[in-house]
Amino acid sequence: MRLLAGAMTVACMVLVGPSAPSGALSGRSLPVTAVREAVPNRVMTWNICNPCNVSNAGRAAEIATYAPQVIGLQETCVRDVERIREYLESLHGLVYHVEYGTVLQDWSRCGGVPWSPGAFGQAVLSAAPMTDRVSVEYPDGGSEDRGYMAVTTTVDGQRVRVFNTHLAQRRQEEVRADQVGVLAAEVARYDRAVVLGDFNAVPDAPELAPMWELAADTDPGCRPSPAGTCEPTTDWQSKFDYVFPRGMAPLEHGVRPTSYSDHHLVHADLGPA
Repeated sequence: MRLLAGAMTVACMVLVGPSAPSGALSGRSLPVTAVREAVPNRVMTWNICNPCNVSNAGRAAEIATYAPQVIGLQETCVRDVERIREYLESLHGLVYHVEYGTVLQDWSRCGGVPWSPGAFGQAVLSAAPMTDRVSVEYPDGGSEDRGYMAVTTTVDGQRVRVFNTHLAQRRQEEVRADQVGVLAAEVARYDRAVVLGDFNAVPDAPELAPMWELAADTDPGCRPSPAGTCEPTTDWQSKFDYVFPRGMAPLEHGVRPTSYSDHHLVHADLGPA
C-alpha cells in the first residue's frame, strides 16, 4: 500500500507540475540557461488596453509569439509592464530592458495608494540596452494627458531613435493635429528612426499628414488616401496603430488580433533603406 501511495503521489506531481506565478499560463518556468534571442530587425506596437482585467502572462505570451527586438506599449501601468517583462523572461526566455514614458499618476487606473499612485503612459521594451530616454507631455492632451517617449537603441544592428506615442482620443482632431506637429518636428531631426504608437486616427485623417511626409507605414497597402487598403488594427475595424520607419525599409508587416486588448498587435520586420 505504501508503494502504491508513493507511486500515486509521483504521478500527481508529474501531471500537476510545480506551482505557477499568479496569472501565469504555464506552471513551468524555463531554466536560467534557456534564453531565446529576439528577432533583431522586428519591432512591435501594441495598445494593451487599460483598464482591462486580463492576464499579464497572456499579454507576455502574445508578445513572445513574435519575439520582437523592440516593443512599444501604450496605455500601460508600470506594475503591469514589470509583470509582462518578468513573464517574458521566466516563461519564454526573452530578456528585455525597459524604459517608461509616464504622463499620469493614476491611482484608480493603475493601483497604488493616494500618496504613491501607479504610473500610467507608454513603455518601450528592447532586447538591446537603451540610452537618451526622453518623456514629453504634449502641451494639450485633450480629454486626458498624452505624450510621447523616445529612446536610442539597436534595430537590425543599427542605432535607431525609437519613438512611442499615444495621441488624443477620437473626435479631437484639432488636438491631435497639434500633437502630431510636436512629434513630427522631433522625428525629423533623425535620419534613422522608428515611430510606434496609437494615433487614434485613420490613415487619411488630415492631422496625420506631417507623419506621412516623414515616412510611410509598414503596411504595404496602406497610404493616406481613401483608396488605401489598410489592414484594421482595432476591434472596431479601424486602423489606428502605426509603425513609421524613417531611413529603414519595411520587409514584412503583420497584424494579430488578440483577446487581451481591443487593439491588435502590429509587428514589422525592417531592413536597410
